[in-house]
Amino acid sequence: MTEGEAAPAADAEKGSRNLMMRVLAALVLAPAAIAIAYAGGWLWLGLVTLAAIGLYVEWLTIVGARTPRVMAAGIMTLVGAAIWLGVGRIGATYVLVVLGVIVAALLSPHRRGWAALGGCYALAALIASVMLRLDPVWGFTALMFVLLIVWASDIGGYFAGRGIGGPKLWPRVSPKKTWAGAIGGFALSLAVAAGFAAFGLGRVGPLLLLAAVLSIASQLGDLFESAVKRRFGVKDSSHIIPGHGGLMDRLDGFVAAVVLAAIFGLLRGGGDGVGRGLMVW
Repeated sequence: MTEGEAAPAADAEKGSRNLMMRVLAALVLAPAAIAIAYAGGWLWLGLVTLAAIGLYVEWLTIVGARTPRVMAAGIMTLVGAAIWLGVGRIGATYVLVVLGVIVAALLSPHRRGWAALGGCYALAALIASVMLRLDPVWGFTALMFVLLIVWASDIGGYFAGRGIGGPKLWPRVSPKKTWAGAIGGFALSLAVAAGFAAFGLGRVGPLLLLAAVLSIASQLGDLFESAVKRRFGVKDSSHIIPGHGGLMDRLDGFVAAVVLAAIFGLLRGGGDGVGRGLMVW
């Protein structure tokens, strides 16, 4: 085998190992996440709080604003927001969020804007994930819809991108993503929506439209995280998840989709009916 032939073979072997790690990690993490989402309550609140703290720490690490004072202020804000959400004090949560983001940014010796944006990113993920699940009737269904749309966008994008290839989506930000991958992820998300409608979990037209919007949001969330990492010369947000990198690498699409879904649901269903507002049209 020549040197020119060895390089593609090594890349293919590395890609196969990476795919296997991704599959194994997903087989462990996905059922656990679904089970905790089904249980809801303080279990779900605890999971998303830990995830939000991880997102915040990774963000600060990426942008070079990670100091003990900034981390402590942000983590205290996230925990406080989770507690207020858990006891139903939504208004107090919003006040705490605003004050916490301002304090954390002021404590940062540099890159205060990036530190504040990281706080907003993590807190938005926390609040949206909790608010969507709070709906006692539609909360779990709505949350599963968002999760499955995000996973479908990711899985469809991965296999369509690798199998078809073709023109790059945004090579300066994410060299590996292709238009074929974006379309493949979009198409699979529509299939998920059709499945929900087939089981009587919503009307087909609104669900297809919602899936389209959330799939696009998920892919844009992925590109946003890639742009932030490229801005600061970072490849992975961390190495906490085998085959996936860090929490931001795994949850970037979900954060964008769940925040948008929660906004839709809140506008249509109110604070105690976010899931209903999202799914019942």
